[in-house]
Amino acid sequence: MARRRQTVTIKHVAADAGVSLQTVSRVINNEPNVRPEMQERVREAIARLGYVPSIAAQRMSGSRSYLILALNDRDRTIADWRARQGSDWVDQMLLGGMLQCAEHGYRMIFELVDTHNDHVERELLAAIAALQPDGVVLTPPHSDNPLIVGVLARQNIPFARIGSLGRGGGIPLIMDDEGSARKATQALIELGHRRIGFIAGNAEYSLSQWRVDGWRAAMADAGLPTDGLLAASDFSFATGTSAARTLLGQAERPTAIIASNDQTALASLDVAHALGLAVPDDLSLISFDNTPVVRFARPALSAVDQPVAETVARAVDLIIAAQRDGTVPAAPVVVPAGLVLRESVAPPRG
Repeated sequence: MARRRQTVTIKHVAADAGVSLQTVSRVINNEPNVRPEMQERVREAIARLGYVPSIAAQRMSGSRSYLILALNDRDRTIADWRARQGSDWVDQMLLGGMLQCAEHGYRMIFELVDTHNDHVERELLAAIAALQPDGVVLTPPHSDNPLIVGVLARQNIPFARIGSLGRGGGIPLIMDDEGSARKATQALIELGHRRIGFIAGNAEYSLSQWRVDGWRAAMADAGLPTDGLLAASDFSFATGTSAARTLLGQAERPTAIIASNDQTALASLDVAHALGLAVPDDLSLISFDNTPVVRFARPALSAVDQPVAETVARAVDLIIAAQRDGTVPAAPVVVPAGLVLRESVAPPRG
């Protein structure tokens, strides 16, 4: 029976190079005050032994944990997972965050936190105590939760706030939701649409209002009315269905709808089919998110392509910079979104 190969540890590297554990840790972490010849000895020992640094070894320097904690909304994420209707927001968040962390020798830990939980502060403090992260990435609606923001500010931990303007601390990053809604509305106006409905998202998310503001601004710039053309949702398919029925049930219905996420856009498509309306001949549709499901709808839905992965990757870079030397941007960082036009938009009839 073959013997299991012994795992190479930082102690083996230190013994092979004839240096202390702390010296090996400093070399692994690219820290100053290690003589070049000593660095070379350690690196040669690492290569010779095939050593792969662990987080425990990196932590020996005492200044960093090499962990970044990403928080997402528990209720909505679990509900989507259980219903098997989840978008790829979490996938894109992990894609951008984990790959960028790896570029810096970090790891990303993903946690779900309930914004409505009375114990959210205690829950967050427990996670911080257990993981000792070097930074935290907040996603909506946590980005604007005063309890969560206050806890992180008091803990003196660098934290990024995606979908927030950053009042109260932290590093704010936005995906230009207002500008994206304006761009989507302008695209429909250029096709000849004059009655353009809008399905707003969950009011707990600041970005929901920004999108409404962008739609209103584009309509105002074109001298077009918005009365009776705004309907509310909470981002779910069910509330999207109700919102679409409200808009399309009017005597003078809109000829186009912009929905605040893919679930409400798919709900609008379903309602249009039920009413005998052809998309895009009778109704043009544009969504936000651009998750894979909209590409497989019939017709394929046009969508604002939100750069979730790029935004989280940028957040990781900013957190690491802040942890290293306190550098933070003076204004919210804007990561621009794109607009992908597919088969769901066309000029209105007549």
